[in-house]
Amino acid sequence: MINFIKVDELLPVRNLVLRNGLLTPDECRFPSDGLAGNFHLGYFVNDELACVASFHPQAYGDFTGASYQLRGMATIEKYRGQGLGSQLVTFALNYLGQLQAGYLWCNAREKAVRFYEGLGMEVISPVFEVPGIGPHYVMYVKIK
Repeated sequence: MINFIKVDELLPVRNLVLRNGLLTPDECRFPSDGLAGNFHLGYFVNDELACVASFHPQAYGDFTGASYQLRGMATIEKYRGQGLGSQLVTFALNYLGQLQAGYLWCNAREKAVRFYEGLGMEVISPVFEVPGIGPHYVMYVKIK
């Protein structure tokens, strides 16, 4: 089941999945977590938070229209490959459509590019390095 959640609920999953459990949950906060207009989604399996993502209003480059950035997409390992992440992003795209957002973009880890392509997103940047994390690409999708 997908629910809107508070940032404090998703921090342990962010830490475990995106930072290999090496940080404290508070160290996994993004500056954008407190922005007006943002929202956080969680996919629960039997009351366990299995997959999370955060979305906040943020333009990219020369693109025009209302836009959101996806950040902190994370699925606990035992739930990967079951479609939870795809369902969560699809839910977000439908919600963003209701908000009249024109597109969604993200900085995708190189190993996640295929996942995002499966959701209709496309690479729009050369590869770039996020220090301590690895190679990334900017990806986006127009919201229908």
